[in-house]
Amino acid sequence: MQHILFDLDGTLIDHFTTITKSVIHTQRTLGLPESNYSTVRNAVGESLPVTLGKLCGNEKVSLAEPIFCSYFEKNIFDGLFALSGTEWLLKSLYEKGNKLGVFTNKYTKYSQIVLEKLKLATYFSEIIGTGEPDCPYRKPNPIFTAYALEKMDCTSEEVIMIGDSPYDIDAAEAGCMKYYLVSTGSHSYEELAKYADKNKIYKNLYELGEQVFKLNPTKD
Repeated sequence: MQHILFDLDGTLIDHFTTITKSVIHTQRTLGLPESNYSTVRNAVGESLPVTLGKLCGNEKVSLAEPIFCSYFEKNIFDGLFALSGTEWLLKSLYEKGNKLGVFTNKYTKYSQIVLEKLKLATYFSEIIGTGEPDCPYRKPNPIFTAYALEKMDCTSEEVIMIGDSPYDIDAAEAGCMKYYLVSTGSHSYEELAKYADKNKIYKNLYELGEQVFKLNPTKD
């Protein structure tokens, strides 16, 4: 059995449309310049407060966050979809007896909601996100990585991290975890190659599943 931690946004799901619309609504409400889809997509990854700080200004985060969350919660499924290969990879790994977890800077409650909507929650023994009273951390804080390992009940030598950004690299390295990346999120293959060896980067989940986990892809 392997323990495998997955990032969420840009790795397993695409939620960028919802996030972008929520950011624009927040900016309009606060009378701020509006960001486009590309700008928002590139800003996502370090947790909601950090993203809002980048797009609305750090001094506006306390005002922006409740506006964002109110709109986001009402439109949480707008444009949401699982990335190609997600269902196949998770099902294949789960059926082989691996222990799977989500390790994300997305708020835990939102992560749970979208995974249930996409019928993916059943594959995970743990959904580890931010915004919880007992876990006020975010990637790449080493304490958050240690918390994830504790929740998964494994050591760093027993786990593999799958992500799509430099923040996932830093989080994995903070816990001395093996990691692999997919270029399906906020960073392209070329951008990721600036931070990691190319033999750790894959174009999509099918390629990763076939080459890393030796699975036979059945493409959707």
